[in-house]
Amino acid sequence: MNKTILPAMPQTGLAGLKESWRSDLQSGFLVFLIALPLCLGISVASGFPPSAGIITAIIGGVFVSRISGSHLTINGPAAGLIVVVLAAVQTLGEGDALAGYRFTLAAIVAASIFQVLMGVFKMGRLSSFFPTSVVHGMLAAIGIIIIATQIHVMLGVTPAAGSLFSVITQIPHSLLNMNTEIVLISFLGLLILIIWPLTGSRIPAPVIVVLVGIAFAWHFDLQKPQISGSNYLVAIPDNFLAGFYFPDFSKIATVAFWEAVLSICLVGSLESLLSATAVDKLDPYKRSSDLDRDLTAVGLGNLVAGLIGGLPMIAEIVRSSANINNGAKTAWANFFHGLILLLFAVLFTGLIQSIPLASLAALLVYTGYRLASPETFARVMEVGKEQLFLFVVTIIGILATDLLIGVALGIIVKLAINLARGVWLSNLFKIHFTIRQADDDTLIIKLLGSALFSNFLPLKKELAKLAKGKTIIFDFSDGYLIDHTVMEFIHDYKQNYEAQGGKCRKIGKALETFSDHALAARLMTADDRK
Repeated sequence: MNKTILPAMPQTGLAGLKESWRSDLQSGFLVFLIALPLCLGISVASGFPPSAGIITAIIGGVFVSRISGSHLTINGPAAGLIVVVLAAVQTLGEGDALAGYRFTLAAIVAASIFQVLMGVFKMGRLSSFFPTSVVHGMLAAIGIIIIATQIHVMLGVTPAAGSLFSVITQIPHSLLNMNTEIVLISFLGLLILIIWPLTGSRIPAPVIVVLVGIAFAWHFDLQKPQISGSNYLVAIPDNFLAGFYFPDFSKIATVAFWEAVLSICLVGSLESLLSATAVDKLDPYKRSSDLDRDLTAVGLGNLVAGLIGGLPMIAEIVRSSANINNGAKTAWANFFHGLILLLFAVLFTGLIQSIPLASLAALLVYTGYRLASPETFARVMEVGKEQLFLFVVTIIGILATDLLIGVALGIIVKLAINLARGVWLSNLFKIHFTIRQADDDTLIIKLLGSALFSNFLPLKKELAKLAKGKTIIFDFSDGYLIDHTVMEFIHDYKQNYEAQGGKCRKIGKALETFSDHALAARLMTADDRK
């Protein structure tokens, strides 16, 4: 049987810098081209000053890359955090944007301390507790919210302040009152994002969107106060250090403050851990991140960012994927991306100030669409109707209430479905399995009862301890219900284990699967409760 031959493993630390600096520098520069407009757009959409996103990406690259537990991830602000940060600014500021910004910085600092503690106490694996369909529903809801808020920016209209549904209902009004010059810039940017990848060019599409936007903004004289004021262009101070702001902790005793802390910590940690795990799957060298160390590093980065005016950061999947595709080999690529951002922000402030907000809004709407596209719904549906139900329940819950309540609702519904399918209450949060050595090279993991998103962490922990290069047999013949989250985990474990020279297989025939998808939830035996 043919085995995958992995390329020679790159060195780390200073030896890795000496060995791989050319490829890492090239990738870092190309990632910088993507990161700059996204950092600006995410920051503005979050209710922060544009420079806040750049501050965070610089810290994520220059500082976090040196202490993180990952190899190829790019750390910086992400679209997934727009919703929680903007909600914090609006709630804590009560109409005062600057005050809300500084209160939210304080919430970021508090959230970062919890992130560091989570990493120190090795709680990175808790990300597995969230059902896959609920996580996808959370991201899709975030995508819908981004589109709903940024479509007004693309039309050149500022909606009246209000709830999410108020913002959505104002879209027809914005369409009737749109600024044709702004619409031309934004929709041309959207068209470029769709078409440019088809050309096969190595120049990232966001760079072309920004350059075209700058050209049209100059043509329309959008920088003139008598035409537009500063509403249509990025507004950052001429001196980079003047963009630093400090947190205000005066609302630390309020419920709203701690709701913001919990939201930022939960969503940021979950997204970061999921992204780091996803990047490991793309790593051509099949290295595994130390998720606990990575969470600690991101927490420390957020602590620094919150203290000087930055957004919260995560391990960001889009920029990390580009990093891998550009040939990066070590974490020095993340360092170079942050260093180049710093130099550009200091030396080319005037160029940043000429970027139209409409171009950035187009980038965000495109990102939001990718999170909530019809293809996303179709992929969830393939896994099973109950997965689509959970997915939709989570989306509706988040849109109707807030992110934390929506995610909690999705988890509760998932637990209820498992109970309805016959899972014993005592098995809901406790898994039963044995690990037996059949011979020198074969280990049998025998499942007893149900393996669910809510109980499989001990199994995941034990599997991580197994020696490499063995034959692992998952025996499901005495199992009851195995849900989609566990099936997906075992599938990923099998791929990673086999990439490192081992073998994995499953035994046991299911009585019922809940769709034709290979990773669908399945019943292995009849319910034998008395």
